[in-house]
Amino acid sequence: AAVALALWGTQTIRTDHASDDQFLAENAANKDVVTTKSGLQMQTVREGEGKSPTDADIALIGYKGTLRDGTVFDQNPQAPMPVAGVVPGFSEALKRMQKGGKYKIWIPGKLGYGENPPPNPQTGQPVLPANATLIFEVEMLDFRSQAEVEAMQKQAEKERGSQGGPQGGPQGLPPELQAQLEQQMRAQGQ
Repeated sequence: AAVALALWGTQTIRTDHASDDQFLAENAANKDVVTTKSGLQMQTVREGEGKSPTDADIALIGYKGTLRDGTVFDQNPQAPMPVAGVVPGFSEALKRMQKGGKYKIWIPGKLGYGENPPPNPQTGQPVLPANATLIFEVEMLDFRSQAEVEAMQKQAEKERGSQGGPQGGPQGLPPELQAQLEQQMRAQGQ
């Protein structure tokens, strides 16, 4: 009992001061965590249903991204993500998710931004430390093929043109999601 109590009491210290490799090795020992061949770690919090998205799809997700110390670096309750247009670890995770499911993922630095994390557009300074392990809580809200999304965008543009104003319409994405998606697709093309 004393050994178990000592290990429990040092858990936070070991986690906080462990290297990323040590942290991920200890995390992999959790019974609900699956580690893929690439090193991505994933836990299903709530099962989803149906098929999983492919590289040709755009996923609509809610997510929160943190560093190991709990610092939130990004979050969005509803964001379109081109599956093939995100870091390799996130793309791999999205292709394992199902609609309606909730997941927790741990992305090792080599599957994230590696040595070159993205800069802050205003300051030019890196937003994340190099080779940071990224931790995400993700809910897969929906996904569509890129062709379907483009057709929905064209339909929405057509409806806006005929009605004289911004409108998502029942077959188009809401204007704020369309704007996010267009911005991400432009960034992916750069």
